Amino acid sequence: MKCAEAGNMSNGRFSHLLKGVWLLWLWQVVFVAGTGGKLWEVPTTSFTSSSNHSESMQWEHECQYRHLQDRVKITADIPPRLDGTWVSTRCEVRPGPEFLTRSYTFQPSRHFQALQHYYTDSSCADPAYSLMIRGRLRLRQASWITRGATEAEHHISKVGIVVHSPVAKQRLASRLPQACVGPTLSRVLPGKLFEMYNTRAGRGCLAALGFSMLEMELIRVETQHHSHGGKVQELFLGDIHTDWTQRTLHRPTGYQQPLQNAMHHIHPCPVCALVYRSSEQRPPGLPRSPAAQLSLSGRWVSQGCETRPNILFLTRDFTFNPDQHAWEGVYRHFSDPICTKPTFTLRALGHYAQGNPSVKISGATEFVFKVTQVLVTAEEESTAKLLNGTRPGKCGPVGGWEVGVEQDLNPTAGCNLLGIKLPHKEYELFKTELDHRKHPLLFIGERPTDGSSPDRPQRRPTSFQAPMVVCGGEETHPSHRYGFNSKQVQSAASGTGRLAQLVLLVLGCMLFSWLCCF
Repeated sequence: MKCAEAGNMSNGRFSHLLKGVWLLWLWQVVFVAGTGGKLWEVPTTSFTSSSNHSESMQWEHECQYRHLQDRVKITADIPPRLDGTWVSTRCEVRPGPEFLTRSYTFQPSRHFQALQHYYTDSSCADPAYSLMIRGRLRLRQASWITRGATEAEHHISKVGIVVHSPVAKQRLASRLPQACVGPTLSRVLPGKLFEMYNTRAGRGCLAALGFSMLEMELIRVETQHHSHGGKVQELFLGDIHTDWTQRTLHRPTGYQQPLQNAMHHIHPCPVCALVYRSSEQRPPGLPRSPAAQLSLSGRWVSQGCETRPNILFLTRDFTFNPDQHAWEGVYRHFSDPICTKPTFTLRALGHYAQGNPSVKISGATEFVFKVTQVLVTAEEESTAKLLNGTRPGKCGPVGGWEVGVEQDLNPTAGCNLLGIKLPHKEYELFKTELDHRKHPLLFIGERPTDGSSPDRPQRRPTSFQAPMVVCGGEETHPSHRYGFNSKQVQSAASGTGRLAQLVLLVLGCMLFSWLCCF
């Protein structure tokens, strides 16, 4: 479903993608060299490592259950401040699927200890095994690829495993190669820490588990300042590749579900307390929550500015009509990580059919979505010029693209430049839960990292994107206000800024089949 995406990315298009990424990187290197770039400079901003850069955003939801006092100001510091312990706020689902909770502690010395607890069920109630990872982190520079993020290097010194039951040990043995089962698992006793890796040992058995800490190589910390005086801090780490075979090689450009600071988290958060008090020998068993009845009726919106792998920033706004099995999705795309600079808006319409309960993730439901119509609005002049440069009959009206004017892609059966083909079918996975305020959340299947489309049942997602919230009232999408001061952001020269936007736009269009959407 997710939008009117094309099918699989061709080898030729993927080659263009790599060239686009290289071009972006080259431009950024030239830009920094030309401005006497500091380590922590990012495109179109200027700041030094001794004076943190801070993004400021006001995000307001026009949802019925939110009151005006719930308006939140969000700031993000670069470089990020990591000291302390960061914990999961719910049972997390990784591609596979894998079910886990995390507790990461960072010291001022940049040494870290990461606890990962893995479970047999999607409620994280039945622990299977826990990993205790120790290492060191070095922050490098502001990311050139994912704006607003910080690149880092990590070094792992030790990895220990604790298996929590004989049954879990047997299941683990079935996943490991024989070379690991004999010398390694034979010495593992339930409830006892066994060192699987140190600086003198190889990582072969860890790789067989799909273990990787490459998530540490892309970092962002956001602080939510609430009107009542409280604050919530979230730690965003790099995304996990949806293809198991690529997990240990993937260099993240997006984020996974954030962790929250153990001292500054949402309230109430019973999961936070359980995870914070856990250890490798005492994993948190989360309470089994009753399954929330899946009801798509109404409007659902993003909770904030969302980041996708490969430089994509967007918000989502969906409407579902169960009586007619119809849906409409609005995807607003931006060139910056706080969603202030719109590039284009995509509106997709179609129908859906609800399928069977998922056999892989309890409480989730399978769907099939069909996209029958796509309309695109260019939100800036460079976007309109690029679309007007396409061949006749390949992307909407020839020469008819104007800023702020919506164009229908159906007459041309999509848009080659944007990677859209119509009609289009996708196999989806949905799940609903209740948040800490007992309000419904909608989880929609995660997009494949490699840009392919889930256009057949075996490609159906096994993990989820950031949850969406249900809305009502006259307003149908979240509004946002942003405030900056001279100490926070200094704009680069306008000519250079426009060049950066054009380069990002071209690259974004190459990546559009990645996008999008759900």
